[in-house]
Amino acid sequence: MPARVAMQQISKIYPNGVVANHKVDFAVEKGEIHALVGENGAGKSTLMKLLYGLEQPTHGAIFLEGRRVEIANPQRAIHLGIGMVHQNFMLAPSFTIAENVVLGNEPRKGRLVDHKRAIAITAALSAKFGLQVDPTARIEATPVGMRQRAEILKTLFRGADLLILDEPTAVLTPQETDELFWAVRNLVDQGKTVIFITHKLGEVKEIADRVTVMRHGEVAGRVATREVTEADLARMMVGRAVLLSSYARPAVRGKVVAAVHNLGCIDETGRPVLRNVTFAVHAGEILGVAGVEGNGQSELVEVMAGLRAVATGEIRINGKAVQGASVREMRANGVAHIPEDRLANGVALDASIAENLVVDRYHRPPFTRYGVLWPRSVRQHATALMQQFDIRGAGPGASLRSLSGGNQQKVVAAREFSAAPVLLIAAQPTRGVDIGATEFVHGQLLAKRNAGAAVLLVSADLSEVLRLADRIVVMVKGEIAGILENGPQLTEETLGVYMLGRNRPTP
Repeated sequence: MPARVAMQQISKIYPNGVVANHKVDFAVEKGEIHALVGENGAGKSTLMKLLYGLEQPTHGAIFLEGRRVEIANPQRAIHLGIGMVHQNFMLAPSFTIAENVVLGNEPRKGRLVDHKRAIAITAALSAKFGLQVDPTARIEATPVGMRQRAEILKTLFRGADLLILDEPTAVLTPQETDELFWAVRNLVDQGKTVIFITHKLGEVKEIADRVTVMRHGEVAGRVATREVTEADLARMMVGRAVLLSSYARPAVRGKVVAAVHNLGCIDETGRPVLRNVTFAVHAGEILGVAGVEGNGQSELVEVMAGLRAVATGEIRINGKAVQGASVREMRANGVAHIPEDRLANGVALDASIAENLVVDRYHRPPFTRYGVLWPRSVRQHATALMQQFDIRGAGPGASLRSLSGGNQQKVVAAREFSAAPVLLIAAQPTRGVDIGATEFVHGQLLAKRNAGAAVLLVSADLSEVLRLADRIVVMVKGEIAGILENGPQLTEETLGVYMLGRNRPTP
């Protein structure tokens, strides 16, 4: 019986000479969950873009159930039964779930959209595939897990029987991840086939039947999941052993570096998004922040980085009140910031790698002397950081846009880590980066902590928070539900319950 999809000898060479895929053979059997893993820049995203019609192969062929096909665009992919659920949800926030599910294919009642029929269609799909949603809820008011289920339902409504899930658990709690895995298994039981792209090797072991590992644009291995360990997969991905275990905690905290007292913030509509937030970050510690996305973590980071106005309360850095300070003033006070959204707040895509690495310090020596920018110093600085942080690009003068998402994140991390901060705010610092880069970023966070910096770590990856943080703040609906000492007794499941507001930890 032919494979549901077979990609044979696929190569993708871009006009600038970059080889993203080189003679890749990739096959997925009907009715299986097949994981696709690899480092940033390994070629897995490009391979899936080719399968979904977002890119065209330079060489090679694609077969669906033994029949060769040309996939010129996503519309053709959908017609062939291929659907893709992107990591960044493609939903209209002001629409209901039902309106999003049928968007572009709305049922009609005369010339008008038949909203009752749209709700009925969504409810029926939800019941059939075990993807529980409220069809009448507006996307902007729903939790992240329900938004993701809406994305999957939208794909199923369009007739997909082969689903590509791109980093589907990146923003989910453990409980929501369990619900997603149950739903994915249910989809397969009903005849669907799933390609599961993830950086979390524990998830590969839990959910996938087989796994294809890519490295440097080629297939490094293809194995049955039950026959390998997480360490085996990491070694195949990176080419060496990778250590991602819990780290020793510091014995004594230093002085308070950052203190937040009764902090309040309102959004653009006048809605409170932070209420009476109070905590302190000490020198020599990593304070983790855990919470389901949308519970005030993003606003907290933006306020502390000078990107958002304070409504009430105060922020002190080394005893100095800094609420209301600009971004440059915050940086002058020793605050560095790895932003959650690197495209919005972290990089200039059309500027060079070198320019992005000095955007916060170009006006100071050694980059500027007597009011004149010294390009040689900028270039030397960039060359050193590219080597230290393994930033893979054509050179310091290459545009940031030419880098993969993971390497763009490395540029941001390199700039912020090299700023010698007294307070490092790291928001989702390893989102979208591979296991090797994650190991490196974790090592850098610990090095900053051990050197006496205060680190505020905000991450949707609970394993990351538990691995690194000395204490953990739990946020629910813009408030602090509790501050917990980290230790062996604290688990992802326990934190997940608190994050969902089903229980409250003891402060």
